[in-house]
Amino acid sequence: MLKVSKTLKGIALTSAALMSLSSFTLVAPAVLPNVVISASAAKAAKQTAGKKLKNGSYKLAEQGYSHGYRIVMSMKVKNGKIVSNKYDYLSPKGKSKTKDAAYEKAMKKVNGIGPKEYIPKLLKSWKKAGSNVQTIDTVTGATDSSWTIKNYAQQLVQAAQAGNHKTIKIDNTAALKDGTYRLAEQNYAHGYRIVFSIQIANGKLAKSNFDYVNAQGKSKTVDTAYEKAMKKANGVGPKEYIPKLNAELLKSESAKEPTAVVDTVSGATDSSSMFVIYAQQLLDRAQAGHHKTVKVSNIVYAE
Repeated sequence: MLKVSKTLKGIALTSAALMSLSSFTLVAPAVLPNVVISASAAKAAKQTAGKKLKNGSYKLAEQGYSHGYRIVMSMKVKNGKIVSNKYDYLSPKGKSKTKDAAYEKAMKKVNGIGPKEYIPKLLKSWKKAGSNVQTIDTVTGATDSSWTIKNYAQQLVQAAQAGNHKTIKIDNTAALKDGTYRLAEQNYAHGYRIVFSIQIANGKLAKSNFDYVNAQGKSKTVDTAYEKAMKKANGVGPKEYIPKLNAELLKSESAKEPTAVVDTVSGATDSSSMFVIYAQQLLDRAQAGHHKTVKVSNIVYAE
């Protein structure tokens, strides 16, 4: 069994500006499973569904500074493929966190790694993963940043599929705004696609509804044949892991520490990964108050 801790330990650093190394602030729960999905292990596969990326440059930028830095990312697409990527944390003066010797020393002392190491590693992994962003490596000691880059890279891929060249602005320091926020995949894999919604009430996460549905709108949790086959092979089926993921997200809202960890369900690693990426995207939408359903032309690969 894969065991994952419920919460990440708080990081105590000498400087107030370095009290936490999370990319998220207390206003929004961070959703971070402690699981490694390596780009180096990903196999090249033929794309069978999902819109192709449109040529051009695509940008994303956090609007608020967390502990003196914000994330800026961009990618360039040519002939339907990502040909260049940029990813960094910048200060208000445009200085890279990789050049901050004090931050590097403090983080490395606690986590064994600093921005000078993990930022280039994540960038390299993203370049290798391309549009298959869930295979971006999770760098030990920089879990928050690893899952944030996956979330943002996914949003850039979606922008490139739509040919939307407007900079994606992430209101990362804003409070969650009340309402319901929805996301829906457009393509089916093994007969199912993800539909996901969260509800914010009184500035807090109140409901999580993540599911896989077929063309008739039937939930994978009631597909007895699928349940039996997956449980036989993986030891777990959708009847167990789907409710568990929803419960873990809600639990993260009430976590005493600022960064909560969603348990990755052993035997359902891929679903756990996409759950986290989409959950973070919905929380980004909730911070911005954007209620329009996110329609994801999810890329499906042949097996």
